[in-house]
Amino acid sequence: MLLALDTATPACTAALFDADGMLLAHADEVMSRGHAEKLMPLLDRLLDGRRADAILVGCGPGSFTGLRVGIAAAHGLAIGWNVPLTGLSTLALIAAGVPGDGPVAVALTGGHGELFVQQFDRDPMVAVAPVVSLSPAAAAAVIDAHLVAGSGAAALVAARGFGQAVDALPSAAAALWLPPSLRTLAARPVYARAPDAKPKAA
Repeated sequence: MLLALDTATPACTAALFDADGMLLAHADEVMSRGHAEKLMPLLDRLLDGRRADAILVGCGPGSFTGLRVGIAAAHGLAIGWNVPLTGLSTLALIAAGVPGDGPVAVALTGGHGELFVQQFDRDPMVAVAPVVSLSPAAAAAVIDAHLVAGSGAAALVAARGFGQAVDALPSAAAALWLPPSLRTLAARPVYARAPDAKPKAA
């Protein structure tokens, strides 16, 4: 069995798949904070005494704290179960869950009024550019997909003046809809912007 989880956004989401990729169970809870307290009880209910043979964890970008909660939990479980661990793109997971075909962009609210943005082609799904952190105005200049999903979609569409905004969060149930290139990442955080803390000058 494969356990997939993501805590990089307000969604605390996990899913369990069998060896053939069939979805066995999934759970999605939305919260502004508290992923650290909610994740393990959620996984306990989802697993119901079972253990996975592999783990797939969302690597962001997204909330600094939420992102690290999920990755730390995934590493702990992988060590305890002695199973392989890989990462997935949180933005791609959102894109995979949006119905339709054709290009789709994902925009997540980031820090300092910026958005984490990335555009994807679908059928097959592939990222057409790296994830970046930009102001809504700057993002509007580089994202041309009509459909934009995510917590920052409305801000991007408003700045651009056209398109359809879909307020969407990731669901681990869509993890295996991603191509291998987007779900075989190293299981470490993708921050997509420079840290706020600056080292002191010598």
